[in-house]
Amino acid sequence: MIAQLQGSLVALDDTMLVLDVQGVGYEVEVSANVIGALPLSGEPLTLHTHMVVREDAQLLFGFHSRPERDLFRAFIRINGVGPKLGLALISSLDLSALARIVANNDVAALTRVPGVGKKTAERLMLELKSRIDTLTQHAGPELSVVSVGSVAVSVVQEAEDALIALGYKPHDASKAVAAIAAEQGEEEPTAEALVRGALRMFANTGNVS
Repeated sequence: MIAQLQGSLVALDDTMLVLDVQGVGYEVEVSANVIGALPLSGEPLTLHTHMVVREDAQLLFGFHSRPERDLFRAFIRINGVGPKLGLALISSLDLSALARIVANNDVAALTRVPGVGKKTAERLMLELKSRIDTLTQHAGPELSVVSVGSVAVSVVQEAEDALIALGYKPHDASKAVAAIAAEQGEEEPTAEALVRGALRMFANTGNVS
């Protein structure tokens, strides 16, 4: 089993990259967190990996950190969730968003994840309700559930939807809204205020839609 690769980035095609490890090029399908922190071509890169061996292929999936890989492994233990869907879940939803979706039985939100239709979303919701506590146990600092304090769930969801409509990825929109909401303390901001704050954060960090 290949648990970690350290080499230099050769190429990236959508979510698949090639990592040169001492002259051997490994194809690795990676999460959104990896793509968001990729070095320039030829520079060093370390990936925590999960290997899937099938009759017709040997596949590698790469992650930014061990906690992210552990979360992926927890996802694929859920009935009906394969590696591709597990990677899509990690890339589309952080744990804050996922916990909120489960708490509100928001099946429609799960259908926004690439590859998740209504029936799959309904099955996922049933599984996630009994497993959300286990999933959050695999969170590291960069995956931890961020409290949004007293901000209404409907306001948070409205702000996230607005950012997604502007072209931002669900994963990024959720993180930004949670961060801005947490800054409000006891205040109860409007969805518009959360969106404005998130857009300022994106501008400061260079995250563009």
